[in-house]
Amino acid sequence: MECCLTISTLSANLTGMHEWLANYGFYSLFLLSFLAATLLPLGSEWMVVALLLARENPPAVVLVATAGNYLGALSTYWIGLYGGDFLTHRVLRMDEESTRRAERFYRRFGSLSLLFSFLPVIGDPLCLVGGVLRVGFIRFSLLVLTGKLARYAAVAWLTLKGAAL
Repeated sequence: MECCLTISTLSANLTGMHEWLANYGFYSLFLLSFLAATLLPLGSEWMVVALLLARENPPAVVLVATAGNYLGALSTYWIGLYGGDFLTHRVLRMDEESTRRAERFYRRFGSLSLLFSFLPVIGDPLCLVGGVLRVGFIRFSLLVLTGKLARYAAVAWLTLKGAAL
């Protein structure tokens, strides 16, 4: 049996993906952004790009991604506040080395390090450490929201500038 990818097959797949994104895109973006800031090693930037290239409203895309990612970070913060070692190691699957790196980063930059909570590998532990060290909710929220909004806004801006070329 021979298999090949034709232009019509590719076009049909892209049309199907476009319809799926149009129907469920914002829900999927919110869920993916939430999960990317919690338990699973996922990235949500690709979906931001896909929705923008599908001509979705850029401010809405950025706000939905930011909200989902912030709420995911908030759940990690909550685990740091109230969860103890069981949730930290069992649910978040954070090893000692990741936690130590986050704590070193946090000691060096203080609570301002939460501006970098969007970074891979260290971002989730930073939110956890913020909870463990009892950073105030408002301070945590302002710093994390600022960092995550700036990241998604930058992704959107770069996508739109690149698409205009």
